[in-house]
Amino acid sequence: MDVLAEATKRREAGYPVISMAVGQPSHPAPQAALEAARAQLSHGRIGYTDALGMGSLRREIALYYRRRHGVEIDPGRVAVTTGSSAGFNLAFLALFDPGDCVAIARPGYPAYRNILSALGLQVVEVEANAATGFTLTAESLAEAARKAGRKIDGVLLASPANPTGTVTGRAGLKAVADYCTENGMAFISDEIYHGLTFSGEETTALAVSGDAVIINSFSKYYCMTGWRIGWMVLPEAQVRAFECLAQSLYISPPELSQVAARAALGATTELDSYRASYIENRDLLAKRLPEIGFRIASPMDGAFYAYADVSHFTNDSMAFAKKMLAEISVAATPGLDFDPAEGHRTMRFSYAGAPAEIAEAVDRIARWLA
Repeated sequence: MDVLAEATKRREAGYPVISMAVGQPSHPAPQAALEAARAQLSHGRIGYTDALGMGSLRREIALYYRRRHGVEIDPGRVAVTTGSSAGFNLAFLALFDPGDCVAIARPGYPAYRNILSALGLQVVEVEANAATGFTLTAESLAEAARKAGRKIDGVLLASPANPTGTVTGRAGLKAVADYCTENGMAFISDEIYHGLTFSGEETTALAVSGDAVIINSFSKYYCMTGWRIGWMVLPEAQVRAFECLAQSLYISPPELSQVAARAALGATTELDSYRASYIENRDLLAKRLPEIGFRIASPMDGAFYAYADVSHFTNDSMAFAKKMLAEISVAATPGLDFDPAEGHRTMRFSYAGAPAEIAEAVDRIARWLA
C-alpha cells in the first residue's frame, strides 16, 4: 500500500506513472452493467435491499453456477456482499471464535492475515511451494497442524491465487475439502479470480463439497472494482447466522451496484474480449521478465499476476520497488506484502493494465536494469 500511495502522489504530480502494483482491470464495467445503472438512476431512488441482496440477483448467481459449473444451488444460499472484503469479514466472524486457528497459504493475499489477526484469530501460514504445487494440500495442512501443536479450526484456499496465479484443480480442491470435513474444520474457498483461468482446471468448491463457504466478486473478471459488490454461497444451515451478521454490519449491499452486477452476469462476450488482453500481457511477461533477470517464481495459471524472483538484483524488494518507482515511474508490489518470510526476494507484477502500458513498463525496467 505504501508503494501504491506513492505512485498516486507521483501521478498527481505529473509523472508518467505506470502501475503494475494493483489488481485493477484497466477496462470499464461492461456496457450492459453501465446501462442498467443509468436506467436505475433515472428512477431517482436508490435504497436498501434485503440484507442478503436482491432476489433477482441471487437467482441469477445461482443460474451462473448451473451454466458455468453444472452445479445446482438454491438461490436462498446466495448472499450478495459489499465486495469480497465483506464476505471475508462475515465468514471469519460467523465461522470462528477469538483464539481459533485458521490456515492460509504463504505467499498469499495479505488482507487474509490482517483481517484474521484484527479479529483475534491465530493465523497459520502454510508454505506453498513447488513441492506442494504452489497450493495447500491435505498433507501440508496436517504437517502445519503438527508443527502448531494444536487443531486448526479452518482453512482458506484461493484458486486462482493471488499473488502466485496457482489454479488448484478439482482433485486437489476435493482433497482439501475432504480433509476439512474429516477433521471438523471450516473450509473457505476464495474464487474471486474465476473467469481468469488460463491454464489448468477451474473448479468451484461447490462441485466437491456441500460444506464449503464460497466467496466471489464482481471486481476482477467483471471489471467492477469500485462498485464494491461480491457474493457468497453458504451451506444452508449457516444462512441465517450470516444474514443476521450482514444486516448488523452492512444493512445491505448497495442497490445500484446490485442492479449493475445482475446485468454484468450476461456480458460474457464483452468480458472475454477483455480477458484476451490479459492473456496477451501474460505471454509478454512470461517471456520478457526472465530475459531481464526476473525469474518467474510460480505458475501464471490464473488471475493476472506475475510473481517474480528478483534476488538477482536485490534482497530488499521494498527498497527495490521504491527505487524503481522513483527513478522510472513504474510501480510494482514488493513480495513482503504476501510472504513475510521470503518476500524480500520477490515482487508481484500485475498485468491487468492495457497491453501498450504493460509493454512500456517492461521496456522501462529493462533499460533501467541495463
